[in-house]
Amino acid sequence: MMLNSRNKSLGVVCTLVLVLWGHLALAGTLKVCKTCTYTSVKQAVQKAKAGDTVLIGGGIYQESGILIDKPLTLLGQNNPVIDGNFKGQIITVDADHVTIQGLTLQNVATSYTRDDAAIRVLARNNIRILDNTILKTYFGIYLKNSEKIQIKGNVVKGENTNINESALGNAIHLYYTDEVEISDNEVQGHRDGIYLEVVKNSQVHRNTSHKNQRYGLHFMFSDGNVYTYNTFRNNGAGVAVMYTRNVRMEHNNFEDNWGAASYGLLLKDISKSIIHNNVFRRNTTGIHMESSSQLDVKGNDFERNGWAIKLMTTCIEDTFRLNNFTGNSFDVSTNGKSQHNHFENNYWEKYSGYDLDKDKVGDVPYRPVSMYSMLVERVPPSVMFMRSFMVDLMDNIEKVLPSFIPENLVDEQPMMSKINHDNDRKLTQVVRQAAGAEGR
Repeated sequence: MMLNSRNKSLGVVCTLVLVLWGHLALAGTLKVCKTCTYTSVKQAVQKAKAGDTVLIGGGIYQESGILIDKPLTLLGQNNPVIDGNFKGQIITVDADHVTIQGLTLQNVATSYTRDDAAIRVLARNNIRILDNTILKTYFGIYLKNSEKIQIKGNVVKGENTNINESALGNAIHLYYTDEVEISDNEVQGHRDGIYLEVVKNSQVHRNTSHKNQRYGLHFMFSDGNVYTYNTFRNNGAGVAVMYTRNVRMEHNNFEDNWGAASYGLLLKDISKSIIHNNVFRRNTTGIHMESSSQLDVKGNDFERNGWAIKLMTTCIEDTFRLNNFTGNSFDVSTNGKSQHNHFENNYWEKYSGYDLDKDKVGDVPYRPVSMYSMLVERVPPSVMFMRSFMVDLMDNIEKVLPSFIPENLVDEQPMMSKINHDNDRKLTQVVRQAAGAEGR
């Protein structure tokens, strides 16, 4: 009896293997070109069977409303262009196991009633969107209620950022979508470069997000995600992480995000996360923190920002270690005297203490918040007096007789020389390049 049962199980497995093999063996390629049997992408997709490849030759195809409702591969050859001609969505994916690769998709009109996109995926799994160029679209790539998605090697360029923010969609938009890899993309000219809302267990690696009107990367209610080795440059603000916990932010560059309300990194209601080995350079504010708790901010470089860190009194149990502060107008600013955070072993370019025992740690504690920074926080127009004699006098008096600056916001053991993060970054750059090569 046991032998018969095993034979039956083996027979079922063999049958399934043969069915799968037969399905793959029958998978075909449908070619699309001006002189081919199929001259329309939509026509070829409709005629294709599950598992087929639709191979699109070079040329311009004036099409929109392409529905992929079966597992297949849509593959471009010699840079074909699918022009939506501002008539609506170009490709809608309504099947699992779909690959879209090597296409140029362009011209999707702004719609205030529909979230039209170049590629839209709703409630589907195992989708790959690779090496495409997406130009002048409302939303570039839009995913909702999906999982196990790879978005890699795409270029997504929107309209000029002088357009009103409400007329712009996001370059890569994820909503209630889990297990996503977003890597090696360039996104620009949209409202947000990359937007994640209620997204879990996803990774954002090696992307360049620049010249977006609002944020380069925007997290909302998205726990347990990782973003590393990205560059966020010249956006309305670099990155916003809100109402989220357990996020890893490592080896990113936040650069040239300037404006009245611009930040390299905006943190609001975030907890139990790490911010390691990033560079914050030439931002109005490097990091703006509100209602954050239990963050580990370590090994970062803050260079030539207006404010390196704005740390609101609603932040608690955050730790700042082994960071470099150089060339900033204000290293740390806050909005009150109450502080429950910890600073240790940071390098402060403005520190003027001494090291008698030569252990490379200052013998005198350093208070990074100046009286003038407190004044600017409360009366913003007073920033016009920066670097005046009265400001220097005010800060020197406060150092001798501290009464206005937070008593607990102090680095008890400041480093005497700049901490060398370059060796760590060179090593991680090699790892990054190797990971990119493996991905290709």
